Amino acid sequence: MLKIFNGQVITPNGIVKNASILVDDGKIIEVNSSNIDAPYAAELDAQGKYISPGFIDIHIHGGGGHDFMDNTVEAFLGIAELHAKHGTTAMLPTTLSCEKADLLETLRIYEEANKLNEKGSQFIGIHIEGPYFATNQRGAQDPRYIREPNSAEYKEILSASKSIKRWSAAPELKGAIEFGKYMMAHDVLPAIAHTDAIYEDVIDAFNNGYTLATHFYSAMSGVTRRNAFRYAGVIESAYLIDDMDVEIIADGIHLPKPLLQLIYKIKGPKRTALITDAMRGAGMPPGESVLGSKKDGIKVIVEDGVAKMPDRNAFAGSVATFDRLVRTMTQVAGVPLIEGVRMASETPARIMKIEKKGALKKGNDADIVIFDENVHIAAAIINGKIVYTDT
Repeated sequence: MLKIFNGQVITPNGIVKNASILVDDGKIIEVNSSNIDAPYAAELDAQGKYISPGFIDIHIHGGGGHDFMDNTVEAFLGIAELHAKHGTTAMLPTTLSCEKADLLETLRIYEEANKLNEKGSQFIGIHIEGPYFATNQRGAQDPRYIREPNSAEYKEILSASKSIKRWSAAPELKGAIEFGKYMMAHDVLPAIAHTDAIYEDVIDAFNNGYTLATHFYSAMSGVTRRNAFRYAGVIESAYLIDDMDVEIIADGIHLPKPLLQLIYKIKGPKRTALITDAMRGAGMPPGESVLGSKKDGIKVIVEDGVAKMPDRNAFAGSVATFDRLVRTMTQVAGVPLIEGVRMASETPARIMKIEKKGALKKGNDADIVIFDENVHIAAAIINGKIVYTDT
């Protein structure tokens, strides 16, 4: 048993001061507005800080000098441990466009690392990003691997692992709607990404399972002109479709303050999930780095709090940690703390259909973070086990 007391508990309905939480066997068994009487429980004094549901990162590539595409257990565990220190209690390891053989190896390593992960963010499945993208919107994805959906290929990949939970693709490509239908039939979420789709494409995609826009605004179409006629792109479509979810890299650089505020105003916290989209440079000093695997990844430069392509003409991934996202949304974009936390926990849990995470309530997994007014992480608890404290 563990009792966390003397804190401000962030619940779906508000912030409860001087509250406490009792945890047993990895589950929350009580949330109380006063100090719970539990003489046999170990105690953790929150010292007046916020007690929050753990942050859930549904799009992350790396950190601490590692990338999941390095295809080593060390990389998986190192990334998980680095991000747990910054409040991420659950994550979807994310791939990049690559050779099929490398992807299959990533899936294999995931299963091995998942069994050994005791000190870091919990792995809750794999997110495959690519290679079925629009070449014009590939961003920092390696052009050598960009291609149209191949049914034999994605069926083989899906059969190789039951841990694949989402797959990002461009829905306007030939075969992409069939791809989306196949994903949905196998309980995998297809998401719109790296795309030149227009409104009509997006409507078709949404009706066939593409209900999430991957790193909203990044590598996707806005209003476009074709033979003098204007067409709404993915950005406008996501705003127009009330039930479409979006995920955002809220580091204040990929999306500046006005856009963060616009997304919050139109989509709201229940349809907006925060993501780091972090690459290996997260938690590391500025300088040269690599996006993707050490074997054949793309050289990038980390500076100004973001990764850039060598010619500095485009971003090449985020180096954010989740505490920075919540801090940016609340202190820069001016979003209420309870809503910033909702976008970091409850909303991504709903998007990924994780029923027992995302909120501090009886019966849920005891994934909890404690932080101060500046969202400095004081402690992280995963499945009832303290994995990090700043003391």
